[in-house]
Amino acid sequence: LLLSAGCTSFNCTPLESLLGSDTNLIQFSYRLADNLVVRAMPPLMPRQDTLPILVTTFVDNNDLQQTSSLGRILQEQIASRLVQRGYTVREIKLGNTLHIEPKSGETILTRDLTQLKAEQQAQAILVGTIARTDKILYISARLINPTNNNILATDDYRLCMDKTIMAMFG
Repeated sequence: LLLSAGCTSFNCTPLESLLGSDTNLIQFSYRLADNLVVRAMPPLMPRQDTLPILVTTFVDNNDLQQTSSLGRILQEQIASRLVQRGYTVREIKLGNTLHIEPKSGETILTRDLTQLKAEQQAQAILVGTIARTDKILYISARLINPTNNNILATDDYRLCMDKTIMAMFG
């Protein structure tokens, strides 16, 4: 029975190597997106082609110019979930309003959202940061109103780094 109980609740404990398991990043990303949608105040409006949600790459909390494979996959999976829930998500990688760094992704480096207002109409911009310790990640996500920089919703997580997540940091 104990051997079949392997789950992420044993990660970051002495039993991780025996009973721990990999984090399902898809489920994690979807839960994060779902929580932000539920918490958004005022509520987000689905099916608004003229008011999409922009989703940026999650960046290192200590250096907003740096990201990782994890930061890029969180961006992709959260965008997927928002579309699945009926929200319009604009593919910002095709635009010319954000700085794109090879092997880094698209980032709002200064967090000065006024840079987007003139060229991108959006009801919200999703931004996120990742802070890393030895075996723990702290992930924070925010939906921001681009017209006044007010935070519409937040979600924060403490995530144990299993071998799959560690590989995303090289």
